[in-house]
Amino acid sequence: TPIGRATTRTVNAIETINDIFSQGITAIIADVLTILTVMAVMFYTDWQLTLVCLSVFPILIYVTYIFKERIKDAFHNVRAQVSRLNAFLQEHISGMKIVQIFNAEDKEMNKFQKINDDYKQANIRAIWYFSIFFPVVEVLSASAMGLVVWYGANNVIQYQTTLGVLIAFIMYLQMLFRPLRALADKFNILQMGLVASERVFNLLDRDDYIPNHGTVKPSRLRGRIDFNQVWFAYNSDQYVLKDISFTIQPGETLAIVGATGSGKTSIINILNRFYPINSGNIKVDDIELSDYEIKAYRSQLAIVLQDVFLFSGSVMDNITLYNDNISREEVIKATKMIGAHDFIMKLPGQYEYNVGERGSTLSLGQRQLISFIRALVYNPSILILDEATSSIDTESEMMIQQAIEKLVQDRTSIVIAHRLSTIQNADKILVLDHGQIMEMGSHDELLKKGGYYKELYEQQFKKEEQVG
Repeated sequence: TPIGRATTRTVNAIETINDIFSQGITAIIADVLTILTVMAVMFYTDWQLTLVCLSVFPILIYVTYIFKERIKDAFHNVRAQVSRLNAFLQEHISGMKIVQIFNAEDKEMNKFQKINDDYKQANIRAIWYFSIFFPVVEVLSASAMGLVVWYGANNVIQYQTTLGVLIAFIMYLQMLFRPLRALADKFNILQMGLVASERVFNLLDRDDYIPNHGTVKPSRLRGRIDFNQVWFAYNSDQYVLKDISFTIQPGETLAIVGATGSGKTSIINILNRFYPINSGNIKVDDIELSDYEIKAYRSQLAIVLQDVFLFSGSVMDNITLYNDNISREEVIKATKMIGAHDFIMKLPGQYEYNVGERGSTLSLGQRQLISFIRALVYNPSILILDEATSSIDTESEMMIQQAIEKLVQDRTSIVIAHRLSTIQNADKILVLDHGQIMEMGSHDELLKKGGYYKELYEQQFKKEEQVG
């Protein structure tokens, strides 16, 4: 789901539902009570005249039913179009530089105008249905008044009722249709609320999350990891991991290599419990992964992703993520260990420097370093580096490599990298291709085998020579 669409559902839709309760529900209840009270008085006064008044109600109910579906569909289209509009704006504001670099402003503006026109037409259609519905209620109200005057006048002439009763009924009828007109007005808000509720509940009812049924809450993991015949697919008909089996002993470093799309990141995703596996089992410290309480388990892991995400806020807040248990002294110790303390102290405001949205005021290497410090201060039992050094300069990479050597001591670590030179000291190297394990062993062992790993290594070595 695009971020803009999700934002629309969680903000705009909730506001619409709030409007129902603040403006709609209370007024609707009051109007319904008024209608019931007036009808009771009318039946008590003259049941025959009351039935004449209510003769238009079946038509009103039928018209309401017809318009209900059409108005609901119209408002559903409005919500869909505003979600589409917000998604487009969010995406293109974030990617504005790319649009400008490739001179695509005019094309993207035309797309925006088309989406905006669709949104406008959706609103016009919704308003048109409502503009028809309200006059229909007025016509039925006038028809009921005419029937009462006609039938009541005949009864007065024939002395079957009194003039006072007829006048009273005319007043009752006005009192009856006044809340009906108000209900017709609230009908708009109600239908918008129903559509918004449907979209919110569809979001809440999605089952693409990991159920948290585990009860084991480890205070500290030793770090043994066992994958046993694991099969996994994001879509049920296309497996990205096929019969994966390996073991990492506590304190070992496992490097995972392979071409793009080989399944490296998928192993990290299921180990972090972002997705359930399709078959097989995963154990951590000889306990099924699903038996761990998710928050307690994830508190034992730290991960540095290739796509570094920093929040708008200070350097300190991005490192601690507002965890009060992490002291300033621990943060400074970690930054010195990484070698990032000097560059942070040169920033305006130092550790209180605002990094901007997604860390836009920092270089790519600086963002990577802060992400690495974030993982370090949480002192994880299991450390995961997902191509953590693939996007930084040589100097920063050397700083991180020195820190990694200290960090991985007595700690289970999983490293994914395209640059094979960064993982030669790993205890084990797992070589993946199209979701399957091709080879496994140390760097020297795999080179001696002369298999797929050696082929990858030689290809990369030649590329580095050519670049050099």
